[in-house]
Amino acid sequence: MKVIQHIGEYFLLMWRVFHKPDRWRMFFRQYSKEMEKQGLQSLPLVVIISIFIGAILTIQAKTNTENPLLPTYTTGLLTRETLLLEFSSTILCLLLAGKVGSNIASEIGTMRITEQIDAMEIMGVNSANYLILPKITAFVTMMPFLVIISIAVGLVGGYAVGMFTDIITVADYVVGIQYSFNPYFVFYGLIKALVFAFIITSVASYYGYYAYGGALDVGRCSTNAVVRSSIIILFADLVLTKLLL
Repeated sequence: MKVIQHIGEYFLLMWRVFHKPDRWRMFFRQYSKEMEKQGLQSLPLVVIISIFIGAILTIQAKTNTENPLLPTYTTGLLTRETLLLEFSSTILCLLLAGKVGSNIASEIGTMRITEQIDAMEIMGVNSANYLILPKITAFVTMMPFLVIISIAVGLVGGYAVGMFTDIITVADYVVGIQYSFNPYFVFYGLIKALVFAFIITSVASYYGYYAYGGALDVGRCSTNAVVRSSIIILFADLVLTKLLL
């Protein structure tokens, strides 16, 4: 019954969120701030993680495919497909759920327990729309750019392995990342990232919006937001993979 209650409250909250903003100027002001906070401030983390993952994938792929029967381009091919299909969409969103999701949940949760949200409601402001809609739209807007940057930087990380080590030659790696490229895989990764971005922001906003108590409860709602959104992302990944591939 508790699960059904949470699902019902979540959809009722989303119904309030996706209404026409009372003031478009305020919405776009908050929207631009959230794009900078959630998107641009996440960029260093995305770059650092992606470049190391690209390098690690290249080393592991080369180590585990050393077979004279396999073509030399296998390593680059495996690195590219892993980045396109899973890492730069699913795994990256799981990591960002910890950063972006916890930030949103704690921010809104703090506003709830300090009664700022109650004050908005008393003044007749749709607090759900005012607080949550800019966060969702901003992160959904920025997520495709973060995914594309992650893919590009990850491939550069693999290229660096060929450039600075003798594990694989640059020529073999480049042939591998170019071999039998399917543009649909990029589209597939972007579609998943858009869905996951919505899940991260909406679930985190839900747990923050319904946080009651004190500072300890804000920390608890932040943890619940990250855990629940990660589980939902994995389930959605399974469904989308079945539907899109």
